[in-house]
Amino acid sequence: MSLLSTIRQDLRRKASWCYQSTGWRAMLRVAATDGSAAMVLYRLMQWSRRWRLTVLEMLFNKLNAVFCNCIIGRGAQFGPEFVLIHSTGVVINGNVRGGRGVHIEHQVTIGAERLQTPIIGNNVFIGAGAKIIGNVNVGDGARIGANAVVITDVPANATAVGVPARIIESSAQPLAA
Repeated sequence: MSLLSTIRQDLRRKASWCYQSTGWRAMLRVAATDGSAAMVLYRLMQWSRRWRLTVLEMLFNKLNAVFCNCIIGRGAQFGPEFVLIHSTGVVINGNVRGGRGVHIEHQVTIGAERLQTPIIGNNVFIGAGAKIIGNVNVGDGARIGANAVVITDVPANATAVGVPARIIESSAQPLAA
């Protein structure tokens, strides 16, 4: 998949999430919203890494940190339709792997513990302030509540809330594909 196609998919998914539309007006609005610049810089960083353009990779990484207050490790990989609803305060370890359609709110940390990092499934929503730390698998369609601290696996289509996070619902409505 090409860089521009991936960026277009990301922005289209964000427009659908934020404005329930993917028309040109929604796309124009989403281009100016918080988080969109961070999404594009992340994709440019990923593209640079794929082509071993280390200087550009580092530049896009630092631009994201300085201008968007969003730190995504250079090796982090997310599939298409990656959405940063708000990018402020997001910190993602460079070894994190995420699927398609991952939605992340502000102040989220997805980090390592003892060199073990989370794996995030497809169509996952991560609420504001949530922390996902260590050797954790978050299943497809899972929802992580605001300020939850996830230190154990979250099954597919489950909702996890609290500190430490506990499952409150195991048949949550998955995000629209």
